[in-house]
Amino acid sequence: MREAGVGATLASAPVAERALAPMHVAHLGLVPYARALDLQRAVARARISGDIAQDVLLLLEHPPVVTLGRSSKAKNLVASPAMLAARGVELFEAERGGDVTFHGRGQLVGYPIVNLREHRQDLHWYLRQLEEALIRALRTIGIASERSEGRTGVWTDGRKIASIGVHARDWVTWHGFALNVSTDLSYFDLMVPCGLAGVRMTSVAKELGPSAPELASVEDIVAESFGEVFSRAPTMLAPDSLSEMLVHA
Repeated sequence: MREAGVGATLASAPVAERALAPMHVAHLGLVPYARALDLQRAVARARISGDIAQDVLLLLEHPPVVTLGRSSKAKNLVASPAMLAARGVELFEAERGGDVTFHGRGQLVGYPIVNLREHRQDLHWYLRQLEEALIRALRTIGIASERSEGRTGVWTDGRKIASIGVHARDWVTWHGFALNVSTDLSYFDLMVPCGLAGVRMTSVAKELGPSAPELASVEDIVAESFGEVFSRAPTMLAPDSLSEMLVHA
């Protein structure tokens, strides 16, 4: 996928899938949380207005950051501001659903900007679709995973491997998911992850050991899974091209 030019479909996509509407996929690398939040909001505004005509999936990593969702409770952030600063962790409040969570290096963060009017106007359905895309991607790399009844996210053998929190306006979504690939899981000791007491966090690396794929490979597999679940053809979108789209939006 990374060798493809802007607008080129995934080389591995079946012929029938190439007739589907595209979903632009932008691999952005390491992006500070504040900058990524501004970018999400800009893409969402352009998607709402119709200046961007296709769904967009932003894939990236963040430097260490703790984010507080709309349902966050103060008691679920165990670390003091001084403790966070000592570990170089930023702190942000976000409009997404859910409680407190961590983002950092080795974690694949995905922000789908999806117009649900073109899919199904149902946020509960959308959350289950995000879970399904991650479950399929994890299956591809050799990890059996599942949902946990009454709890949003993806789990493997009782351990949480991916967190999900979204926001939507005019049926266009932003925020999204965080899949632990080679994440330093000790950062989750700074909080009660997602407000779930006793939760055990895990990662692709912890589950698979030396056979675990690199984050870049996981990104491509996740993009393919999103295409399958949302009936879209994932297409490579260079960061410069995304910036240009926003300039003209």
